[in-house]
Amino acid sequence: MKPVASNNIIKSKKRVADHGEVFTSEREVNAMLDLVKQETERIDSRFLEPACGDGNFLSEILRRKLKIVKSKYAKSQLEFERFATTAISSIYGVDILKDNVEACKDRLYGIFNDMYESLYKNKCKEECRKSVHFILDRNILWGDALSLRTVDADKIPIVFSEWSFARGSQIKRRDFLFAELAQFNQNTPGLFDIAEESTSGEMIFSPRSVKEYPLINFLELSYENTN
Repeated sequence: MKPVASNNIIKSKKRVADHGEVFTSEREVNAMLDLVKQETERIDSRFLEPACGDGNFLSEILRRKLKIVKSKYAKSQLEFERFATTAISSIYGVDILKDNVEACKDRLYGIFNDMYESLYKNKCKEECRKSVHFILDRNILWGDALSLRTVDADKIPIVFSEWSFARGSQIKRRDFLFAELAQFNQNTPGLFDIAEESTSGEMIFSPRSVKEYPLINFLELSYENTN
């Protein structure tokens, strides 16, 4: 493993010493993701990277997902936008360093926007871009995956949003505490599924959200109308 790098340049020896940052090469990233290749190519499969850095793993996952979206839906701009949004909304990351978080969000957005512009050029919608920005701001967070809290001055519990499409272009947002989502076991089927014991003693899985939002068109998903 090499020290963390951006364009193969070490950011800081102190960062490596203080935070244990490591840079995983593209070849290693692809080799590891190929172990779960089917999931990386499923548009709605969820991935969480608890120490995402500037996005080496998440960016490759998004490229693979968007490649599938392009192959299936590029002929319809609305369908591409909808499924590209689904792909982006399925990717989650946490990092303890703020500049990594911002770099990761910019990197993921750039991957989406480059493909979007190459396909639709001047027909691209700013509303779609705003929605993607909004989702990335909710999914890629500045926090500590060990304490399960943010690392800003407030140090509040980390909250992730689940996104799910319903009724065509309508999207549903539900917020969950990362502390609960982190209670995984081998029988847990998904990122937002929580294991509970029923009255009969059987283990069941049911999500527990801390906040739910009304359905909204995914092209209207932005800070102005989701308060």
